[in-house]
Amino acid sequence: MDGTDGAAVITSAEAGSFAWGVLAERHPALVRRVREATAYPPPQQRALDGLLREATGGGVIAPLGAGAHDAGRWESWSHGYVGRSWFDVPFLWAESYFYRRLLDAVGYFGPGPWQGIDPFAPFKRAELDSLAVTEELAALDRVAELPAEQQDQAMLNGALWGNKADLGFQISSGDLDGKGEHLIADDGALLWRKLASSPPGAVYVLADNAGRELIPDLLLVDRLLHTGRAAAVVLHVKPYPYYVSDATTADVVECVRRIAQAPGAAGTIGGRLRDALTGGRLMVRAHPFSCAPLPYADMPEDLRADLAQATVTISKGDLNYRRLVGDRLWPATTPFADLTSYFPSPLLALRTLKSDVAAGLDPATLAELEGSGEEWRTSGTYAVVQFRP
Repeated sequence: MDGTDGAAVITSAEAGSFAWGVLAERHPALVRRVREATAYPPPQQRALDGLLREATGGGVIAPLGAGAHDAGRWESWSHGYVGRSWFDVPFLWAESYFYRRLLDAVGYFGPGPWQGIDPFAPFKRAELDSLAVTEELAALDRVAELPAEQQDQAMLNGALWGNKADLGFQISSGDLDGKGEHLIADDGALLWRKLASSPPGAVYVLADNAGRELIPDLLLVDRLLHTGRAAAVVLHVKPYPYYVSDATTADVVECVRRIAQAPGAAGTIGGRLRDALTGGRLMVRAHPFSCAPLPYADMPEDLRADLAQATVTISKGDLNYRRLVGDRLWPATTPFADLTSYFPSPLLALRTLKSDVAAGLDPATLAELEGSGEEWRTSGTYAVVQFRP
């Protein structure tokens, strides 16, 4: 993907657009929730207020401090955006930089007593301890009674629709449980066919959200390992808290603990996952590029070489999808395979739609969606399973 075909890069410049709403409405709501959830002292409160004024009150983008450990990396990622309006730069970059600056505001990178304190941990913890998670884990007892092929599909469906459990999306939409589910592209059979035709190797997973989404991702990981379709799984997570609920290594540990503590089939799976971690069959990696405000087409060579080893890479979630195809206003019928031709291994995207980007739809489906009158691109109730061999 070279970006020369004229598809416009998405910005937040158009008032009332989805991207505008994230900067103007979702981010202020998030900052309020962060302040309410944790008893930050006055310096952190002032820093959060300053960030909010800058990002939503007509201010211009300020640089990271010269002493920031990753100042050089962000300077190379910024392409001259510092000093401009938040609403005029690429949406993907603005969102990512907002979260990086929020971590500075709460003292996450230190030095100081607040170093390493995840500002989103209270939200993640509440979700992980919720009745909904308890019920979903209990349902595994029924799944275990299904024929093998139906168990496969149940785990894949769980990983797909678990992507609705996005705390950032819930903050702005108020949709805590989701409504109707619509699968508008389904290449799931191609995943199983690819795994069946390949010697068991390493399956890579680009994780998205923690908690109620990461749990079904880990259940799918266990399914791949337990059935021998994967000799190992490499799970790529974020190196630091990101996009409210994006998964870090700490979140993986907490989710495995939560699964293992459940009774019945869930507890058995949790035990296997713990053994896979301690035995090296489930490996967790956190590359700095996982938090980059850039498309995967710009990935560094060490990450490309790593992903090239995968039998299949499974990409989870809306943000990873935007980074895979490019955060642009593609014609929605643009083939997914064309937009991801650069990717170094076979690729499966599991995504519920929560932003304006769309690709890989057949013309009849697109016409039906466009005629429905629904906000299908951003409602979180439409999904795609897309495979590029």
